[in-house]
Amino acid sequence: MTDEKKMQIEERLLELPLAQYAWIRTEELTFLERVRYICETECPRYGTSWACPPAVGTVEECREKCLSYEEGFLFTTFSEVADIADLEQTLAYRAGHEETTRRVRDIFKERGLEVMALSTESCAVCETCAYPEEFCRHPEKMFPCVESYGILVTELAEKCDIEFMYGGNVVTWFSLLFFRENPGGPVALGGMP
Repeated sequence: MTDEKKMQIEERLLELPLAQYAWIRTEELTFLERVRYICETECPRYGTSWACPPAVGTVEECREKCLSYEEGFLFTTFSEVADIADLEQTLAYRAGHEETTRRVRDIFKERGLEVMALSTESCAVCETCAYPEEFCRHPEKMFPCVESYGILVTELAEKCDIEFMYGGNVVTWFSLLFFRENPGGPVALGGMP
């Protein structure tokens, strides 16, 4: 991507509540089966959502998808919650980050880029996911979880000097967009969520 296009995107990003961001090369990513193992053994959403394993594919398949793009964009937002130990309450604050992720994705698409977006936690668009009986009802709104792809996001954040340990009851939300030039050019987003 040209520096001019990056500047145009960054100007638009000033409108959004991003805490920090970094432009990356996908070759900087670390993919680990161990990250997926944590999904499988510690997350109650494993096997229940199109945004989670095994629906997203193997770690190797996810790696291949990500590396088919040369560039990426990592960003964070944060929320302050009353009790960070209360997972249900904490996850209730995630909707703002997901909306920000949609808006960032749309800014990239408006600049003629093809985008694949990963976000934080498991998808919560529908009360009950259609997985595995039916296809995803809202693929344009659903973002797979960064960790579901086996990506060690904390290591990437450290490489990019992105702070994520604020202490107290502050939750840091991550999203990672992969992008490349879209041969069809800019995308009109009228009516897209």
